[in-house]
Amino acid sequence: LVIFLHGSGERGEDNERQLIHGGQMFLNPVNREKYPAYVIFPQCPTGKYWAFLERPESFDNLKMGQELPPILQAVKEMIDSYIGMPEIDKDRVYIMGLSMGGMGTFNLVSHHPELFAAAIPICGISDTAILPAARDIKFRIYHGDADDVVAVKHSREAYKTLKAAGAKVEYFEFPGCNHGSWNPAFSQPDFMEWLFNQKKGRRNR
Repeated sequence: LVIFLHGSGERGEDNERQLIHGGQMFLNPVNREKYPAYVIFPQCPTGKYWAFLERPESFDNLKMGQELPPILQAVKEMIDSYIGMPEIDKDRVYIMGLSMGGMGTFNLVSHHPELFAAAIPICGISDTAILPAARDIKFRIYHGDADDVVAVKHSREAYKTLKAAGAKVEYFEFPGCNHGSWNPAFSQPDFMEWLFNQKKGRRNR
């Protein structure tokens, strides 16, 4: 089971815009044959945010709260409904997201680490106070060092926090890349292979 959280530019009510980035990667016939999966792209309504109720004035020292925002709670409940299906491998549930979706990814795995085997947050921001709770999840974090929308320091801080907590985490930084770091991330030859190779370990159970 793969959950993909889109960025702020793909919010809406059309149930289509959330597929702009990443959709074709999972629709690719080669990937569909090699990595069969249930892939869910939920869409965040216009004006709402995955990781918080309102857009904060500053992303520095971001606090995401002790509870999930209603939109992300709805995603969590949707995941629960799929995990209850017998055909879902409960040891291979993955989440990824870009920009606003990267923030949502960090938030959801911090609150419910028991659900996931792996996470890929791209150009996102975490609440480093609660992020160590996700130390049993395998991570790949991506960011462009020239990002003028979400500063690269946020992914660096998340990487350091997870590393200090003992997590299995890899960090990839793209020189000269602005906010669209999902493009070189998706183009990595082992992007899909790494994701689908991850399974919950003993510490996840």
